[in-house]
Amino acid sequence: MEIRALTPDYAVSPQIDLSDLPALKAAGYTTIIDNRPDGEVPAPLQAEAMKAAAESLGLTFVINPVLPGAMTEENVAVQAQAVANATGPVFAYCASGNRSSVVWMMMNAGRIPADEMIANTARFGYNHAPLRAQIEAVAKGR
Repeated sequence: MEIRALTPDYAVSPQIDLSDLPALKAAGYTTIIDNRPDGEVPAPLQAEAMKAAAESLGLTFVINPVLPGAMTEENVAVQAQAVANATGPVFAYCASGNRSSVVWMMMNAGRIPADEMIANTARFGYNHAPLRAQIEAVAKGR
């Protein structure tokens, strides 16, 4: 597992395993968000199995599947609500961490400058420069 902290309170990662959950709890994360649709993963890593394991450790687990190239306003709203309700740092994952970082950028459009978010995610190898116009459009709509 590779934790990619975008902020002190929000990190992303590629797909995690059930065995990663205790380490996430030990690292201080209180909320885990699964941005990966079940159709992309084998049964042991699907949302309900991960949720049961996370909740057994006292973690909050939010299922918010983001389809590749088809993020919705609802995805952004669910993610934002999960972050707002979190009692500590939030950890979100998908196949590579890319979708989880894009949701974070859309949640923060207008709050954090687009250039800053693009540079921040680039530290982890994500190229979000092509999303600048979309981020700015979301920011103007707020």
